[in-house]
Amino acid sequence: MSHESRCKKSRFQTSVKPMWQSSIFFVLLSLLCIPFIDLELAHTSPLIELRKMFDGLLHPNFIIDGVIDALLHTVFFAIQAVVLSSLVGFCIAQVYRLPGIRALMAFLRSIHELFWALILIQIFGLSSLTGMLALAIPFSATFARVFAEIQQETSKEAYHQLKGKHLSRFIYTTLPLAWPRISSYCKYRFECALRASVVLGFIGLPTIGYQLDSYLKIGRYAEVAALIFIFIGLVLSMRFWANRFTMIILFTFSIILLPPTTPPESTSEDNVEMAYQLLNDITPTPIRNRSQNEIISDTQLPSLLWDWFSPVLESQILPGVGYSLLLGQFAFALSAFLTLLWFPLISKHLIKRRIYRNIGHFVLTTIRCIPEFLLAFIALILLGPSLIPGIIALGLHNGALLAHLVGQYSNELKLRSDTSTATNLYFFELIPRIYGQFLAFTLYRGETILRETAILGILGIPTLGFFIDSAFEEFRLDRAFILILASAFLNIFAEQVSTLCRKHIHAYKPSLISR
Repeated sequence: MSHESRCKKSRFQTSVKPMWQSSIFFVLLSLLCIPFIDLELAHTSPLIELRKMFDGLLHPNFIIDGVIDALLHTVFFAIQAVVLSSLVGFCIAQVYRLPGIRALMAFLRSIHELFWALILIQIFGLSSLTGMLALAIPFSATFARVFAEIQQETSKEAYHQLKGKHLSRFIYTTLPLAWPRISSYCKYRFECALRASVVLGFIGLPTIGYQLDSYLKIGRYAEVAALIFIFIGLVLSMRFWANRFTMIILFTFSIILLPPTTPPESTSEDNVEMAYQLLNDITPTPIRNRSQNEIISDTQLPSLLWDWFSPVLESQILPGVGYSLLLGQFAFALSAFLTLLWFPLISKHLIKRRIYRNIGHFVLTTIRCIPEFLLAFIALILLGPSLIPGIIALGLHNGALLAHLVGQYSNELKLRSDTSTATNLYFFELIPRIYGQFLAFTLYRGETILRETAILGILGIPTLGFFIDSAFEEFRLDRAFILILASAFLNIFAEQVSTLCRKHIHAYKPSLISR
């Protein structure tokens, strides 16, 4: 064997071996977790509900009171949040390397929009300001990370050749080169904001989600189907109306018709007082009692804090983290499986006729348009309370999204034309070439999957979100705050693990639109 052949073989082995090691690790991890998952379904009659849902799908009722207002709230919350967060994120991206900025952004985006809404409701009530800020805060942190990475990956050759101040050189060199990716990601993030805006309705904000929640609870599936069709149509039609000109017009109208303000009866003094009250309420009870009772000494305080924290740790944090990890792992595995199963639907190498690929694109886009929260809600109605509805909801949504990304990536490949069958083409040509990119995409989505497990707890699935929602309902905000911190640190841990895995497999850098 020649020296050149040995070098090629060595490079092939070093690139393939870590990928298969990572894949086998995650498969074995899923198998080891099977004994710990509750696979028992509730003794319900899902066929009856399925029949009602199918009938509702065939006969949707679009005559719904307040649907236009709910649709406007959904769009306006999303567009205001994206505009504000993209501007804030762009500014923070310029200083992203400063000490503490990266950690702060990781913390802010690790808390789900729904939890931000539950916190902000305590200050601003069910107002337009709450809806906008609940989306804008974590989105700003996400934009900061993505914009910083886009700028880092953009060629700096022209920047170094041009003389002048940093700002002028950045505007005339780096920004034009990075703008197509920035614009593409902003459009994708607007779609995410629309889905998140729908979910805010499940806690009382007047978006489409509020009406979906109401009609689902009373079994009026004709109205549910109509609302789902309206939202899917809204997202699918974005390619025709979501451009910079219409977005400017929509943003202007949103500020005029639905300015981000507090309720009319609320004053700035009231908001300051509510914020102060919130700070007092999230303070652990022993510390709050000590400020009101000077009899408690400094030596007694640690013991009292542990007595307060240990029951929360044993009965809520540890079980919640365990169920969140179980749900996240199986949803991760299901989404990876569905990705490999579904990406051929839009791959030009496997489906030659464009009309069939368009149908596949429509199916995948439709599935990914439906928020995971809504999918889990419907699955819970059919299957009863367990981890299975959450696994199905997260697996379907993320599987469709990943299949779309992997399918698009496969279309960029140039393959041999002498492969005999589609099966050989799939297993021996496409899979080896896309596998590194597939792993990179899947690991990125794994961070999001674990983050989404928390909010499914609001539906009764025993993740950390279940205990957080219970604490808010009981007005135990100090306990809720500790649980939110636990959820945030769990998501930060998952992000670090994902980063280490991607470095281990030396995967190609995925498109930032996957995040």
